[in-house]
Amino acid sequence: MDADGTADVLVRLRDVLRDSAVEEHDWDAVEAETPIESLGFDSLTILDVLYDVEEEFGIALDPKQVVKTRTVGEIITLLQQNGA
Repeated sequence: MDADGTADVLVRLRDVLRDSAVEEHDWDAVEAETPIESLGFDSLTILDVLYDVEEEFGIALDPKQVVKTRTVGEIITLLQQNGA
């Protein structure tokens, strides 16, 4: 496992996104550089997922920061900055 826990956060985030997605994807292939829009989420639909992400990680995120994210890795960075 990586020292900063990024791999664990990625696996958990993939699960939340998979459960919320309306489109089918190869979720195991989703990496930090994967654009959020390529997974069927835009800035509005990612806000719908925000509650589930917060529940999974037990933290609160600023919605204004979340809508600015463009990649899965940017969400991971936000999560880690907030204690995930």
